[in-house]
Amino acid sequence: MNNKAEDPNLWNDAAEAQKLMRERQQLDDSISGVKRLERQMTDNIELIEMGEEEGDETVVREAEDALKALKAESGRLQVEAMLSGEADGNDTYLEVHSGAGGTESQDWANMLLRMYIRWAEKQGFKVEVMEVHDGEEAGIKSATIHVKGHNAYGWLKTESGVHRLVRISPYDSNARRHTSFSSVWVYPVVDDSITIEINESDCRIDTYRSSGAGGQHVNTTDSAVRITHMPTGIVVACQQERSQHKNKAKAWEMLRARMYEAELMKREAAANAEAASKTDIGWGHQIRSYVLQPYQLVKDLRTGVESTDPDTVLNGGLNEFMEAALAHRISGSADSVSDID
Repeated sequence: MNNKAEDPNLWNDAAEAQKLMRERQQLDDSISGVKRLERQMTDNIELIEMGEEEGDETVVREAEDALKALKAESGRLQVEAMLSGEADGNDTYLEVHSGAGGTESQDWANMLLRMYIRWAEKQGFKVEVMEVHDGEEAGIKSATIHVKGHNAYGWLKTESGVHRLVRISPYDSNARRHTSFSSVWVYPVVDDSITIEINESDCRIDTYRSSGAGGQHVNTTDSAVRITHMPTGIVVACQQERSQHKNKAKAWEMLRARMYEAELMKREAAANAEAASKTDIGWGHQIRSYVLQPYQLVKDLRTGVESTDPDTVLNGGLNEFMEAALAHRISGSADSVSDID
């Protein structure tokens, strides 16, 4: 790759050159990350040995804490090494939709949106809110965010599905326990090198006024755009920009991304029927339960991973669940291939 990067003819094709340089940078980052972990591990082991020899418990404790942090970081690098799918390295769109249940589900959808924004920010990703449809009393009916960063889609792709919340309702004067459902849909941003053919005659384009509680969401013109692809029923919407023209361009990008994601799902279904069932986001396919009452528990129904600290999870502490889901998905694919063999 270094030889290619040093080829004076490389920049004759600017798009290919940029792709190569990105891949080179990603490889450099991965290699330097592993070397840094090895160096820090060696340093902290030496500090523990020195602390024990000198009877300095503070030094030993600090070095042990550092090793625990390194373990967590190595887990992240290990997961990223598994992200070798066609679109794993891409930016991603994430949609949240409230289920039946009115205000309860709409508030839950808003909690999920906040959770994913917090997670993305902790990962160092950038987040743009593409559109939000507010609920009548509280929460949201739906929202779409654009998460930008290397491997954003790879990390988030297993979050598609139905998420279930059990809690004492803050909207129930009798303080009864309620169960709410919201769905999450994740699909990758596609670049210009991927050709997605869409007939405009197959699409219906609607414009409407941007919604929101106030401030930057207020718009007095029909600048928001919704595109419906009638053959598939896929619907995308964008109200991020003040200009209808810009929102329309963004919505077309989102539709291309959804169509591409649908094609990836078809390929996965053909190669692995079991994996296809895991990624079905129909309402009968819950992937995770968040129980706040009568006990505190978040449980992933695919992997069995649990947390007794819902507050941390709802504030973006999702890596443990994502890592397990990715490993489970890969092992499922491997088992399927083994069965075929």
